[in-house]
Amino acid sequence: MLDYTLIKEELNQRMEPKLYIHSLSAAQTAKELAAHYEFDEEQAYCAALLHDYAKAIKNEDLLQIAWENDLLSNTVENEMPHLLHAPVGAYLAQLHYNVDNPEILQAISYHTLGGLDMSILSKIVYLADKIEPGRRHPESRQLREISYKGLDEAMLYSLESTIINCIVKKSIIHPRTIIVYNHFLRIIRNK
Repeated sequence: MLDYTLIKEELNQRMEPKLYIHSLSAAQTAKELAAHYEFDEEQAYCAALLHDYAKAIKNEDLLQIAWENDLLSNTVENEMPHLLHAPVGAYLAQLHYNVDNPEILQAISYHTLGGLDMSILSKIVYLADKIEPGRRHPESRQLREISYKGLDEAMLYSLESTIINCIVKKSIIHPRTIIVYNHFLRIIRNK
């Protein structure tokens, strides 16, 4: 059993206030989503609380940790090292807090790009990160509604929104985002 009081104190010390509040809110949102889908609320809370554990780490340090621990999945991450806060966060959660539940570690690792083998927990944390009440993106309200109707539908909507936002901003799109989008599109089409 993790000591959430200690974890919150440490997160509060290492994060900017806005990020700390986001982590607390995402954890509560994940707990609520888990309850809605009759999933383990504590696992959802834990994974969402720790999902941005590595976000305060500088890009060059994220890259170094990723290189040293074989956490890079694509060369795009060299250009966009901020994306590495997810797999590095999972690695550090295991290292610093002895988190050994593979589903929790996967949920932390997949919360930015998703994955083809996402568990229910991974989907819950991915979506909680996007729909927690502090998020004010135009698509957040619609995504909140969809998230309580179906996890796969919400994943598809969120990935589609991400791709559109990247195109509008002329940002590089991580190839895994496209692959995961296609995966959820096939799931929805086959329902």
